[in-house]
Amino acid sequence: MLSIRDLREDEYGLLEDYLYMALYVPEGCRPHPRDILRIPELRLYYENFGSSESDLALACDDDGRVIGICWARIMNDFSHIDDSTPSLVVSLADGCRGMGLGTKLVLAMLERLRERGYRSVSLSVQVSHPAQHLYRRLGFTEVRRVMGETEEEIVMVHAL
Repeated sequence: MLSIRDLREDEYGLLEDYLYMALYVPEGCRPHPRDILRIPELRLYYENFGSSESDLALACDDDGRVIGICWARIMNDFSHIDDSTPSLVVSLADGCRGMGLGTKLVLAMLERLRERGYRSVSLSVQVSHPAQHLYRRLGFTEVRRVMGETEEEIVMVHAL
């Protein structure tokens, strides 16, 4: 049975794997080398997670197995807006995309961030990534474009 729940502290190690799964690889391109996760711009998404009050992660649980994670933290990443706006990441395990799980995770995260008193949340998505349409549908709006690790990224914000 599927459920959305808090990611447990003993599961924080999954963030590195899910960040790797979240890295967009356009069709026909080679996957990124795994060691790309060691660059400082990507380590900040998972290193020392749970050490800040802003750190929040939700898991999509399928009978005890995590098949998706949505997490947020205030960090100076590509989508950084200010020091009071958390950045959001959503990632699903292979074979779990296209079933509405990402939507459920993001909606649950937006509600949790609202409950915590945040006024907005940001994210960045590659220009060629189809997920940008999901984010727009959920109420994220484009605020700027930046050069990411591999291509231009759209920085989006959702007012809470």
